[in-house]
Amino acid sequence: MPRVSEEHLERRRRQILDAARARFIRQGVHATSMQDIFAEAGLSAGAVYRYFKSKNEIIEAILSTVVGDLHTYLTELVDADPLLPPDELIERITVRAMAMSGEDGILRLAPQGWALAMYDAEIHGYVAATIRTLRDTWIRYVHRLVDAGRLPADTDPEAAGRTLFGVVPGFMLQRLILDDVDPGQVRRGTQALLAGLYPPPKP
Repeated sequence: MPRVSEEHLERRRRQILDAARARFIRQGVHATSMQDIFAEAGLSAGAVYRYFKSKNEIIEAILSTVVGDLHTYLTELVDADPLLPPDELIERITVRAMAMSGEDGILRLAPQGWALAMYDAEIHGYVAATIRTLRDTWIRYVHRLVDAGRLPADTDPEAAGRTLFGVVPGFMLQRLILDDVDPGQVRRGTQALLAGLYPPPKP
């Protein structure tokens, strides 16, 4: 009997994840059962469990896509040369976050993952690790700003990076729940808060 190709296995895995994502967005992660995922994917329990041992494994796989895509983009912005000023970087990352959190956007699942992490130890470990990775990238960005003379030399990069990290989740919650904020507002707010702290780039 011919072996199942890697391409086929990946397609089936993607089918399951797409089905779970659609159901999670429509119904909520907590309210979605494995049986719901079987039905959404049109697959038997055995077919799904061949790829994922539990609902938590499916959640982690989906969240890895959410965080991975956003972190890759954030890293590109942080490592950009010339160095982007905070207001521009924040506008760009919130534009990406907004695009990923539309009606069927995958970023809508992030707050649900945070909620699960509050009482599920397995999910907590995964979410904590990904949050720490994102936060470390913001801290590295502040180090770059200080080294470039764009922030005062006595700036505490740990404290400033942790504070900047909070901008994107805060933007997401306002966008998802209140729907009354946009990246341009966040950029203008950043400019107002940082005015005078770092000189404009030389032409």
